[in-house]
Amino acid sequence: MKVLIVDDDPHLRALYKEEFEDEGYEVMIAGSGAEALEMFEKNIPDVVTLDILMPGMDGIEVLRKMKEKKPDLPIIMSTAYDYRDDFSVWASDAYVVKSADLAELKSTIKKLTAK
Repeated sequence: MKVLIVDDDPHLRALYKEEFEDEGYEVMIAGSGAEALEMFEKNIPDVVTLDILMPGMDGIEVLRKMKEKKPDLPIIMSTAYDYRDDFSVWASDAYVVKSADLAELKSTIKKLTAK
């Protein structure tokens, strides 16, 4: 199972990578929207966690571009801020508020990828 983690915070990327590799996932990390789309094109992941607020291309734009190419790809929006009232995040499959405790994110990924 390949997970693409997109976040501009290098500490969070490292934490997520370590935690998900410990769970047996193959982990790809990207620090920007452009880098995420490049990785997505080369090696389509099974699930994506996507930060909303990033410099340059934000997570909403990345979400739209990924969903155009692969509408059934599970994408989880992950942010420190509450965007649930923003209609643009509704195209995502799930929404998780960032936390050092990855239990909610892990269970969301399991739910979305259990087929």
